[in-house]
Amino acid sequence: MATEGGTKAVVAALLANTGIALTKFLAFALTQSSSMLAEAIHSVADSGNQLLLLLGGRKARKEATPEHPFGFGRERYIYSFIVAIVLFSVGGLFALYEAYHKWHEVHAHPGDLGQLDGRWWWVPLAVLGAAIVMESFSFRTAIRESNRDRGTASWPEFVRRAKAPELPVILLEDLAALLGLTFALLGVGLTLITREPIFDVIGTGLIGVLLVVVAVILAIETKSLLLGEAATPEAQRRIRAAIEGSDGIEGLIHMKTLHLGPDELLVAAKIAVTASDSAADVARAIDLAEAAIREVDPAARVIYLEPDLRRTHVPS
Repeated sequence: MATEGGTKAVVAALLANTGIALTKFLAFALTQSSSMLAEAIHSVADSGNQLLLLLGGRKARKEATPEHPFGFGRERYIYSFIVAIVLFSVGGLFALYEAYHKWHEVHAHPGDLGQLDGRWWWVPLAVLGAAIVMESFSFRTAIRESNRDRGTASWPEFVRRAKAPELPVILLEDLAALLGLTFALLGVGLTLITREPIFDVIGTGLIGVLLVVVAVILAIETKSLLLGEAATPEAQRRIRAAIEGSDGIEGLIHMKTLHLGPDELLVAAKIAVTASDSAADVARAIDLAEAAIREVDPAARVIYLEPDLRRTHVPS
């Protein structure tokens, strides 16, 4: 479900951002607004990011090989990390550079609005308004798909704990896009009203800062996934209960879990059996426990259960 919902949200964002980028570039060509250029590059970066997410999802479906026995599920994390880098460099740093460049132009030619003062003054306002509408539909799709997996978690908790990277990435990108469009609209609008081009510069700078902050958040969260995260506390409780409730098992000594990918979980546990059990009894108990684990959590694709005797004292 998370994969399907993530793909739907990515495709919706890709279609929206491609159309938005073209209209923004047209508006920049007519007005030379730095806010419009920053927003156009932002949309190009977002479109490229969505293509990267789709590519990562496709590569993650490759079959396991002897060299990669646990499969390629983490490809999705790698491409999500690249998305953060692209958003930081192509989106954020470019917008900050454009704001710096435009600021120097304003000081060199104070009061000069350039082509923004011509007959096309209304174009950026119309484009930004239309872009906000289109981006809102993309954001709505991301919210709807995320709600299917979010449960009772708050939005910050969902972004922080989600194992599938696509939905948090699209959520943060769409949120940044809407805020960036708002900054651009304010910057262009105030420039037209006050005849002071510095507001266009401020709008561009705010867009750059916003994109850098979102990129850093994405990088931090994706880095955690790349390093390897355990199953959620809820999933661990379900797996623990399944093991302890299986016939032939006295209890769970200890357990470790690791996400091999968003929908692939490795479970390694040491289970307690009785000293009088035969090898056949132990093998049967392990088979039953594995079946119980997969029933409560289908993502548990790789399971290693080690039988042992429960000891009151374990030598160091």
